[in-house]
Amino acid sequence: MTESVESMKHIGQDIKDNIIQRFAQYVNPGKAETFQAYDMQFVFGRREGPYVWDAHTGKRLINCHCNGGVFNLGHRNPKIVQALKESLDELDIGNHHLISEQRALLAEKLARLMPGDIEGTVFGVGGGEAIDLAIKLARGYTGKFKIISAQGGYHGHTGFALATGDEQYRAPFGPNLPGFVQIPFNDIDALSKAMDENTAAVIFETIPATLGMPLPDPDYYKKVGEICSRHGALLIIDEVQTGLGRTGRLWGIEHYETVPDIIVIGKGLSGGIYPMSATCFRRKYMDFFRQNPFIHISTFGGAEVGCPVAAAVLEESSHPDFLQNVNNLASVFTYAFAELKKKHSRILVGLRQLGLMMGIEMVNENCGPLLTKACYDHGILAIYANNDKRVCQLLPPLIIDKKVAGEIISGIDAALKDAADFLGLK
Repeated sequence: MTESVESMKHIGQDIKDNIIQRFAQYVNPGKAETFQAYDMQFVFGRREGPYVWDAHTGKRLINCHCNGGVFNLGHRNPKIVQALKESLDELDIGNHHLISEQRALLAEKLARLMPGDIEGTVFGVGGGEAIDLAIKLARGYTGKFKIISAQGGYHGHTGFALATGDEQYRAPFGPNLPGFVQIPFNDIDALSKAMDENTAAVIFETIPATLGMPLPDPDYYKKVGEICSRHGALLIIDEVQTGLGRTGRLWGIEHYETVPDIIVIGKGLSGGIYPMSATCFRRKYMDFFRQNPFIHISTFGGAEVGCPVAAAVLEESSHPDFLQNVNNLASVFTYAFAELKKKHSRILVGLRQLGLMMGIEMVNENCGPLLTKACYDHGILAIYANNDKRVCQLLPPLIIDKKVAGEIISGIDAALKDAADFLGLK
């Protein structure tokens, strides 16, 4: 990094205690108190590639949380930043009511990259909004009501998205919406029993991150698709975290040789620069919007100024060399964790992995939170899976090289030892 905090306009312009106090007073006191309790009062300052620095102490972290895949291309990726700078010279938000050249170009690019006959797109701002639309489309098209999702899954904190997720996120707000049913993930028998003729859709994350990255059976999604077809229900796949190269293919569902009815993407589509999500669906579902052209609107969804940014993300993420790098790095982590398992057998069970979608599985639920803190102390930002605290999520930027991968592995090696020692594991 060549830029100093002193030369920056927006970073490090107040002392750290004041920043934390202001955040606690005006944003979220609970968060501030939690991070203070764990001595993790990190304030994002300078950022570049896989690294972020504390705004005041200079402590450096390798971002292996990536905000769930927002920073797949690293922080402030030069190509993505340049796309936004050029866009700002000509564009603004635009008007969601009217025909848009920029949204049409971006949707065309998505259609060319999507599997099968998924050719329609409606843009949103965040993943929750895109999930809400997917469920609205499934109900509107089928005329059915029931939605089946996975226990311990997570699809967002808004409306219908919240209703598909784990109970802990919706319990404070009263009973769940009617028509939503949860079943165990990767359990075909449970799905078969839950399905009926009133089922509008089944929605799953390709690999449920908040559930600790459990990998489905190789034929799971084929069977899910067959069951949906028999009952006239739509299959919605949430690729908000697994999409855009995270698994070594552009879309995680490609590993399972299944073309769903709807794919939802977000997070990484922003390039970490401009919020963007998308609900992408098979061509036949376009009829619903032909009959109801103004049934769903999003003032900032597919903002024209952000479309060239998302297009640049797609260009980068779909390049064969980019995807090959992900797969090469995945092999590095596979080998390293086999060695770490031998070294740290008292705490480490193994690595749940598809490409660089990784979860560090440990022996009990105390391990995830503790490893999060230990990794932080050793310069790695990695957050435990809230719906399976035995697992710590490991989502490094997809643009890292083997040297950075080595730094990550070294930090995790030290963190595993510290966590096991603290727990007194034998």
